[in-house]
Amino acid sequence: MPDDISFIRARSLSEAVVHLSTRGARLVAGGTDLAGSLHIDRQHASKIVNILDIGELRGIDPTADGGLRIGALTTLAEVCGQRDVEDRYAALSQAAFCAGRTDLRDRATIGGNLCQRPRCWYLRADSVCLRKGGDICFAVDGDNRYHGILGTASCHMVHPSDAASALVALDARARIVGPSGMRVVPMERFFLPPTVDASRENVLGQGDILTDVLLPPAPTGWASRYRRASEEGTDYALASVAAAMLVIERRIVQVSVILGAAAPVPWRSREAESELIGRVPTRRVVEEAAEAAMADAMPMADNRYKVALFRALLVDALEDVSGLRPPA
Repeated sequence: MPDDISFIRARSLSEAVVHLSTRGARLVAGGTDLAGSLHIDRQHASKIVNILDIGELRGIDPTADGGLRIGALTTLAEVCGQRDVEDRYAALSQAAFCAGRTDLRDRATIGGNLCQRPRCWYLRADSVCLRKGGDICFAVDGDNRYHGILGTASCHMVHPSDAASALVALDARARIVGPSGMRVVPMERFFLPPTVDASRENVLGQGDILTDVLLPPAPTGWASRYRRASEEGTDYALASVAAAMLVIERRIVQVSVILGAAAPVPWRSREAESELIGRVPTRRVVEEAAEAAMADAMPMADNRYKVALFRALLVDALEDVSGLRPPA
């Protein structure tokens, strides 16, 4: 951690934007990964701006169009414990619950979960990898058991957020406030692949703050699920699937399939979606979708197990969301 770092407690959103607009400023909310993030960025960070006192960034409220607004400072415990989220956006409720132990969920915010830095041990060590301005990804020839199998042309990190995959599947949007005012970005475009910019994970620029997550109205009959596999004693997924589906007159008319811990961003499997749309859901159909999702996978020496793991999670999630498996 830097020796000469200052600490600011912002009392308003406008004050926070002003402080964050200065070079070297970094934002903190729940602070569950502050030390790790500063270790990655220690050469550039000179000011920590704490936004926990900004009340307008908290809460879960209905929106005028029938959806939900979730403030960025809302804790994961509040998200997974809210009845509207559980009933209408089950994938998000399940993802928030999976994101950590009870004590962690009580402190971690949904905004922080979405904006957390990668868990790649090469990035968090002293290696000058691609994300630190180097020209190689050390995972290619190193220990890559937790790294990506899709969308990994340059950097093989995986996006660490459980909530991110669920929100992309649910067609959520991110509201951002910064020096240029307010803008709303589809959650799928909030996350940046390394082919666009290897130095950052999302579209937030200097002075920008993710203020809210906006969920669309949930159509009647719409169902969603989040499934993941992780090692015992860890808070991060080895593989995860977020699926949302609308079945009308026994045919799939709307579907989204998002893979977590598979790629540097929440990974939309258009191959799986193409196998599902317009079809009557059966066990064979969901198995074909799972196979299609893994058709372009490029595992490395230590993470080949992820292919079979994703197939199993896909079948499980898709059977649930399509109604093939009766509710418990």
